[in-house]
Amino acid sequence: MANYGSSIGDVPRFCLRDFDFTSFCTQRSIIDTVNLFFLCAFYISLLCNFIRKNNTSDSPRKGWVCSVVSVCCALISIAYFGNGLWCLIAKSEDFGKLRWLVYFFRGVVWISLTGSLLVQRSKCVKILNLVWWVSSCTLVSALNIEILLKEHDIQILDLVQWPVHFSLVLCAFQSLYSAPQSTQTTTMSEPLLAQKDENKESKLARANFFSKLTFSWINSLLNLGYSKPLALEDIPSLVSEDEAALAYEKFSHGWDFFTMDRSKRDSNKNWVMWSISRVYLKENFLIAILALLRTFSVVVSPLLLYAFVNYSKSKEENLREGLAIVGCLIICKVIESLSQRHWFFQSRRSGMRMRSALMVAVYNKQLKVSSVARRRHSTGEIVNYIAIDAYRMGEFPWWFHTTWTLALQLFLSIGVLFGVVGLGALPGLVPLLICGFLNIPFAKIIQKCQSEFMVAQDERLRSTSEILNNMKIIKLQSWEEKFKTLVESLRANEFKWLAKAQIIKAHGSFVYWMSPTIVSSVIFLGCALLQSSRLNVGSIFTILATLRAMGEPVRTIPEALSVLIQVKVSFDRLNTFLLDDELSDDAIGRNLMQNSVNTVEIQAGNFSWDPESMSPTLRDLNMEIKWGQKIAVCGPVGGGKSSLIYAILGEIPKISGTVNVGGTVAYVSQTSWIQSGTVRDNILFGQAMDNTKYENAIKVCALDKDINALSHGDLTEIGQRGINLSGGQKQRIQLARAVYNDADIYLLDDPFSAVDAHTASTLFNDCVLNTLKEKTVILVTHQVEFLSKVDKILVMEGGVVTQSGCYEDLLTEGKAFEQLVNAHRKAILGSDQNHETPGEYEDVINVLQPLESRGFDLSKDHKNEQVSSKDQVLQLTREEEKEIGDVGWKPFLDYLYLSKGSLLMCLIILAQVAFIGLQAASTFWLALAIEVPKVTNGILIGVYTLISLLSVGFVWLRSIMGAHLGLKASACFFSGFNNAIFKAPMLFFDSTPVGRILTRASSDLSTLDFDIPYGLTFSASGAIELLTIIAIMVSVTWQVLIVAVPALITSKYIQGYYQASARELMRINGTTKAPVMNFTAETSLGVVTVRAFNMADRFYQNYLKLVDTDAKLFFHSNVATEWLILRIEILQNLTLFTAALLLVLLPKGLMHPGLAGLSLSYALSLTICVTFMSRWFCNLSNYIVSVERIKQFIHIPEDPPAVVENRKPPPSWPSKGRIELQDLEIRYRPNAPLVLKGITCAFKEGSRVGIVGRTGSGKSTLVSALFRLVDPARGDILIDGISILPMGLKDLRMKLSIIPQEPTLFRGSIRTNLDPLGLYSDNEIWEALEKCQLKSTISRLPNQLDSSEIV
Repeated sequence: MANYGSSIGDVPRFCLRDFDFTSFCTQRSIIDTVNLFFLCAFYISLLCNFIRKNNTSDSPRKGWVCSVVSVCCALISIAYFGNGLWCLIAKSEDFGKLRWLVYFFRGVVWISLTGSLLVQRSKCVKILNLVWWVSSCTLVSALNIEILLKEHDIQILDLVQWPVHFSLVLCAFQSLYSAPQSTQTTTMSEPLLAQKDENKESKLARANFFSKLTFSWINSLLNLGYSKPLALEDIPSLVSEDEAALAYEKFSHGWDFFTMDRSKRDSNKNWVMWSISRVYLKENFLIAILALLRTFSVVVSPLLLYAFVNYSKSKEENLREGLAIVGCLIICKVIESLSQRHWFFQSRRSGMRMRSALMVAVYNKQLKVSSVARRRHSTGEIVNYIAIDAYRMGEFPWWFHTTWTLALQLFLSIGVLFGVVGLGALPGLVPLLICGFLNIPFAKIIQKCQSEFMVAQDERLRSTSEILNNMKIIKLQSWEEKFKTLVESLRANEFKWLAKAQIIKAHGSFVYWMSPTIVSSVIFLGCALLQSSRLNVGSIFTILATLRAMGEPVRTIPEALSVLIQVKVSFDRLNTFLLDDELSDDAIGRNLMQNSVNTVEIQAGNFSWDPESMSPTLRDLNMEIKWGQKIAVCGPVGGGKSSLIYAILGEIPKISGTVNVGGTVAYVSQTSWIQSGTVRDNILFGQAMDNTKYENAIKVCALDKDINALSHGDLTEIGQRGINLSGGQKQRIQLARAVYNDADIYLLDDPFSAVDAHTASTLFNDCVLNTLKEKTVILVTHQVEFLSKVDKILVMEGGVVTQSGCYEDLLTEGKAFEQLVNAHRKAILGSDQNHETPGEYEDVINVLQPLESRGFDLSKDHKNEQVSSKDQVLQLTREEEKEIGDVGWKPFLDYLYLSKGSLLMCLIILAQVAFIGLQAASTFWLALAIEVPKVTNGILIGVYTLISLLSVGFVWLRSIMGAHLGLKASACFFSGFNNAIFKAPMLFFDSTPVGRILTRASSDLSTLDFDIPYGLTFSASGAIELLTIIAIMVSVTWQVLIVAVPALITSKYIQGYYQASARELMRINGTTKAPVMNFTAETSLGVVTVRAFNMADRFYQNYLKLVDTDAKLFFHSNVATEWLILRIEILQNLTLFTAALLLVLLPKGLMHPGLAGLSLSYALSLTICVTFMSRWFCNLSNYIVSVERIKQFIHIPEDPPAVVENRKPPPSWPSKGRIELQDLEIRYRPNAPLVLKGITCAFKEGSRVGIVGRTGSGKSTLVSALFRLVDPARGDILIDGISILPMGLKDLRMKLSIIPQEPTLFRGSIRTNLDPLGLYSDNEIWEALEKCQLKSTISRLPNQLDSSEIV
């Protein structure tokens, strides 16, 4: 019954005089005191804002909800003022008790609430309002519920205030998460741009409060995804506050705050973690409030169960009390659902910002890291920092808040137990503490395993990256088995730690699941022995419901600790990298002005690649280069020529001296660096298009004929690292990039080494002497014929400039320079005298005439070729493949089939059924046996404990089998993937960016290692538990089926509606991650060029776009998941509310109280169970995309077999070396134009054959054909009369040898680089080194052949 007025109670001083916390008067006094505190804080904050003149309007426009609530607050305030005025005028009994003062105070509170709604200028005020309104709402709700339960009556004014309090909380969140309205001060052209961006931006930016509350703003994307498969362009962009640029800017401020002091940098603290904490503390504080609300609502549920059981036991029919309990249950579940969904959403949103910030921080660091530090962090490791460590931060806030809230939930549940059964709960703390302390050794072992696993994974990925980048030389030398064994051994070490961690977790699950059973049994025993509470249906099922609420922490905290341990390891690794040495700002000076005589000055310069070495790499450098001079640097190999270029660029550590450079720099590296993209992109290199300058750069670099041969011209796509270009073409594109840049100083590091003599002469004359005649050029070269045309020559040997001067002067000095020139002349004369007979020479020339440009699978004039897809022919690097649409259970079945884990999966399901069945049996036993007088407490507790412990044994079996299934699948998928990669043809590596392969070898494999085993087990467990819960509810109140069945069917439909979009979002996300890794690896390889051209900022901006593209998929995937779970929770809550209502409405005595308690205890866990199952199933559906991606590469085409038993050549083959080509035709892929067309010729045994031709004419293709890197489309190749086509590749390639066009070194020792297979003795290796003039250099190393100098 509701009466008019408000239950004011006495004035606080009268209440507090005889303090009784259980009295309503005291509780109202506490609420008034809290309101007084917040009232003072509110007005103080307003005063502070006024003093600071922070009165610019940046608050969002008030919605209709806030307007209505403010009116309601004002009306309640008027009601209180009216009551207070009536007390003063009438001078009634309330006048003496000063109740008029209470009325006036509460009127002030409500009018202040009205003002706080309308005045929210700053973030501080908004947060204060949120805390105030949430606190007030919670306290008032608790008081009203207590009044309803005890007095079954409530005053009308109190009843009116109650929903207004909830409305205030909603308004608080609406105000806090609404974007501020900014004043329009843009120019007339800007709105058009803004409108364009607005169409692409996420609808979150313009969503109203209700849409944000229910995640309805994503409806349009889900609807589009349900109507058609989503594409990347369908995904809206992020709102500005979620973009990587802002995230990194905030992190950078925090990082600078902590690391500005050098002493702090050298300390052992993890400054990455401290910076993240500083930047994201505020938003995570708000997330913590949401998590706290959810925790309180979960802990209150057992108390509501207690009230329900007591109500069902009472003989009096009190429908109002029952409905009040149902109403409290509804409020509790709504708060739980909304708070949890927004906690999950906001925590992952915060994690996305952290992830983006750290990804950008790592990338930005690699742009500045020093050469010494780069030796400590390979390209593969840097990619791993982003792909594994930074990515892990996306889930970090969620796991962090999960850990502490579940711990709090555990302690609050213990408090509930003490409140229900008193001291009987005390013995239960002993096994709880024991199980808690058992977590410590488990956590330490798991932490060690995780750390070792990450180190082993780094080593494997570093080797994998190196192997993939050098796969061509591995195939040419037939070293596949050796390097495959190397990767397998590294994986075996990694797998050892993975297996240990997973098995330890499985054993730990026995302890984790045993604790609730032992704790509940001990509590029952304590109640029986201490007689603190009578064991009845109410106490038993309240204990079980409380322990069920404790079950979530018990189940999740171990995994959360494991994730946090991984996060800690990642923080440490990122901290180590971000604190590593950077290029010194004073390495080179930029203080030479345009009017200065010199453009480059080095005075008393000493430089060393190893700063700790006693002998510098470059010694006593003194040089002055004037504006416009052409300087040539020559000398023997290893003399320090390239190091001189690096010294000018500031890349080599400076020990002493000064370096000054005036003007902009363009750099052409000795090893060409080409970006993935088009020819035009590589030449422009971020500069604006100028047709005249562009065409001139192409012409002077002799690229015009090559570009004309391409069907897409300069828009032809270049494969990764320029894989589909010849060495000369790559060098000329590099040179064209430098020419187009129009810099002041050109540093050319042996740019003519990969081109023929005629092209080199053209480049030198047209490019260096003519086009760059006004520029300063420093040219490192071995082409002595060009030296007479430069202004000055530097001769370097042993890191010292031994001679300096013009060509004629150096010749007259008769030192090293003269020896260099004479050696070159002798080489030219010797090669002329060693020609074979004219007939043989003519044969060679005639052979080469049919050769045409490799064409990169591109040719204009092949109309007879049947091309199925134009893009397939024209572009080498193909679009990454992904599945489209619903593939059903196929990926799950593939996972089980490839790992041969079907039997294990069946056993896991059976073990879970046994566990759930025995758990249900134990609770049924309690529900029925408690009412049987003959069953003593000892029998009751003993049987329950026995059944429960037996069920825990099945959980242990499930966990062990789940761990073995995951390990077996990981081993099988890695083995298949590794075998497929090493057996793949060279065309696969030419057309597949390394990042795509590395992504599968790192993050996708990591998903198989850790996530999919848990996902499969938990999804199956959740489904079985859900069916059990519904079965138990139906067995008690069958009428619940009327709601439960439609709710389940609707949930299934909604999940299918969601899955259509979520599946594509995850698949697209799989393709957006690889470009991030590719770009990182590419930048790492060419970072010297990027820094030399001063293009670091442009690369940084491009990287931001890639990170944002990747992040928007992560963001919308998570929003879609919350959208789904919120709606499923609503549907399942309807089932819960129906079950509760039926228990209230059914006549007394019709239902056994024990079964009523059992039904409701399971019903209360229904929402948690469905949420748990839905989340894990959605996660599993996302994780299973990794199975699809790895399986794509397991089934790629293979090279021909390494050994064909019946086609093995004789042991002495080839004894002569005669090579015959018979009508040889080669194309690089099916349906592509021919590259070599009908070549027929013979190379006589013992002859030296020179293959000459224009750059890109097919010379390398002809040589590759001998090694069968590409099998002929037609024709045959015979060596000593034996056809090599049916022969095994290993048998062929082991008998041939090649010096590749590009030098390749592997990480390791000198010995392993020279003889990876271990086939040769030390004497043979030393003899080979002596022939290559390296014996003296290697012999000076400390460990000689075993020196690990190559990193």
